[in-house]
Amino acid sequence: MTVVNDGLWTVREVAAYLRVPQETLYRWRKVKYGPPAARVGRHLRYEPETVRAWVRAQAVA
Repeated sequence: MTVVNDGLWTVREVAAYLRVPQETLYRWRKVKYGPPAARVGRHLRYEPETVRAWVRAQAVA
């Protein structure tokens, strides 16, 4: 089996980057807050640049 590194971040990786608990990301998603994520099967995946752009936008607000 070949594993492709598509460059997408998992919930764990985004939580580590933002230094928040993983549960916070799930809560934010329920209230339509936080960086946008794509659902891949049962899993959430984040584009790293989108997460970084979201952080920059929060700094401006």
